Amino acid sequence: MSFSKIKRRDFLKIMGWGGVGATLVGCDLPTTVTLEEGKEKVVSYLMPEEYVIPGVGVWYASTCQQCPSGCGIHGRVREGRVLKLEGNPASSVNKGRLCQMGQASLQAHYNPDRIAKPKIRRGSSLVDATWEEAYGLIAEKTANISGSKFAWMTGSVSGHQSVLLQAYLESIGSGNHFVHETINNAVWAKVCQDMLGDSNPRIRLDKAQSMLSFGADFLGTWGSPLHFSTEYAKFRTSPRGTLIQVEPNMTLTGANADLWVASRPGSEGALALGIANQLVSKQGLSMSGLPNSVQSLIRSYTLDETVTATGVDADRIADIAATLKRRSPSVVLAGASAQGHEHGYQCVAAAMVLNVILGNIGKTIESNGEFAYASMAPVSGNTHSLVSFSQAAADKRFDVVFFSGVNPVYTAPKSLGLKESLANIPFKVVFSHFNDETTAMADVVLPLASTEEDWGTHVAPYQAGVGEISIQQPLMEPLSTETRGFGDIVLTLLKKRKETAYEGFADYYAYLRNAFSTIPAEHKNGASDEQFWTDVLAAGLIDVGVKKTSLKVKGVEFDMPKEMGNSSAMILAPSARLGFWDGRHANLPWLQEAPDQISKVVWDSWAELHPSTAKKIGVKEGDMVKIASASGEINVKVYIYKGVHPDVIAVPLGQGHDAGFSRYAKDRGVNSLSILDPKVDKMTGELALYSTNVKVTKAAKTDDVLVRFGGSETQVGRKLVSTIPADVYERTEGGDHVA
Repeated sequence: MSFSKIKRRDFLKIMGWGGVGATLVGCDLPTTVTLEEGKEKVVSYLMPEEYVIPGVGVWYASTCQQCPSGCGIHGRVREGRVLKLEGNPASSVNKGRLCQMGQASLQAHYNPDRIAKPKIRRGSSLVDATWEEAYGLIAEKTANISGSKFAWMTGSVSGHQSVLLQAYLESIGSGNHFVHETINNAVWAKVCQDMLGDSNPRIRLDKAQSMLSFGADFLGTWGSPLHFSTEYAKFRTSPRGTLIQVEPNMTLTGANADLWVASRPGSEGALALGIANQLVSKQGLSMSGLPNSVQSLIRSYTLDETVTATGVDADRIADIAATLKRRSPSVVLAGASAQGHEHGYQCVAAAMVLNVILGNIGKTIESNGEFAYASMAPVSGNTHSLVSFSQAAADKRFDVVFFSGVNPVYTAPKSLGLKESLANIPFKVVFSHFNDETTAMADVVLPLASTEEDWGTHVAPYQAGVGEISIQQPLMEPLSTETRGFGDIVLTLLKKRKETAYEGFADYYAYLRNAFSTIPAEHKNGASDEQFWTDVLAAGLIDVGVKKTSLKVKGVEFDMPKEMGNSSAMILAPSARLGFWDGRHANLPWLQEAPDQISKVVWDSWAELHPSTAKKIGVKEGDMVKIASASGEINVKVYIYKGVHPDVIAVPLGQGHDAGFSRYAKDRGVNSLSILDPKVDKMTGELALYSTNVKVTKAAKTDDVLVRFGGSETQVGRKLVSTIPADVYERTEGGDHVA
């Protein structure tokens, strides 16, 4: 079968324009498409152009891959080397801004510890090999494998990488794709799907006058932080919006709040229902549209009942309800701590009930629409997949597993037994930039080109009502001739299984080039294929639109166990931070030395402990404490801080790596994920990250030095910083001011 004889429908699928988007093609594409129609002369990416002046940088558009948000970037290239990254102003995701993780992508690119050659296991060791040897071994192990015996675990994936990945799974006859992200919005997405019919609604902070967030750190790690930081600036523009943050330990968002409420993990749902009770009984709002059982549940959470369940003062509960009613429209969000326990779904659902009662649906919570091309749509990761994969590995279900964009041996709690269960998988292939805990257990390691050296297309999981496909293009030539792009590797593997379908593509660049020559004409604005491709590369993105949809409130029944958040045991909070993320960036010294947004600690782990709790335990700042759960223990220095609930000890994610994950990360700090108990949310199967009871004691070893920037967190009564009430600001500096 020749390339030119591929059926139109199959060709659309291969090119990524199948699924929902196929209906948009119309008649502009012929029934057969040959490679000659996309043929072009390919020259060096860095061949000097007439407009290039030595010593003067040239900016090229691409896409950041430091987290799943998919921000657009511009890279400054001078004399063939990329020197600086900034945000792409044209991107609807980040609108020209770039966080510290994005800036630090250059250190990942130039990192001396990058894997430079393929590796194959010989006995107990991984040794350097050629690409031919690696591909040959993979072909041998997958030649006659049953689809049920093959699996692929990835991080969040989208664009044409997702198209090729799914094509490879189909070539084997496997549907085993595990998509894992430790930091995710999976429970929020499930509740939104169940209650609104849309798993990823648009949050209009720019339209809200007040916000109530249950652990959603939208300025740091929740959703799309750079996008929401831009929207938050609009929210704070006169008339200034009011932010209320409820969480067990202070996040970057909590530090910016007008009111910060310390909550015990598990009590968020009760607090939400108590506020709902006040909105109905005291503020006169209606519960119409909610199931009778949910209405009865709300009535049961009287002020006294809510105070007992949450420990939050009655006046504060009443004030929050009054603020949401007075400063409308409002919006209520729920994030990590709200969803991070065995009844996380119920807690997030209770938060969504507040949006229904407050009339926010259709005002500050809108539909984002449906992305036009289903095969390229983002597939977001979760922790349920990690739990499921761990069980499957323990049950010896797989003979061959590929890993890309994930390090599950690090992110999986020891209680899941994943590290031991991987021994049950005879053949493991890891696509990676660096050696880490998972590559150490691989049979084949394939070295990836950096994001500054690779081609790709990406669809951000959260977009504000648009359907952008962002482009990733090489900003410079590869530093190592032995690394390969993810798309090139998968395309090569596909050719070995389905040669006739993919033989026409010399490499992944040729595949993408042809894909964009066959995009529906309505997206090209009359430009030729060559001009359209040039324009897309220059802009860094193309908006292919979305299918308009609308939200519709659905009656979903749920309960709220009275004992939630009412225990006396201490709880471990493995909090996420903008920086190390889930631990994937601990090998970047820029991020190691960047002070944490809250504690200002550098190059180490720490445990945030309330002063009253520290006094009971008998520790001072810098002392070591032992944190012991039923699943293990860690020893870490103490940071004494009022911004944490007295019953909570918070240990941020990211440190505690081993297995040679860079000279900058190995054996530094602790991994708070490692001692989590194997508890999951009963509705979604997500890991209950905030549900592990621990015992905290002073460790025998004491270290009085906790390296951190800054000094006291208080003004010690000296009024160094003057503050004024928001209403005074509005009268003097805000929109109501009259000169």
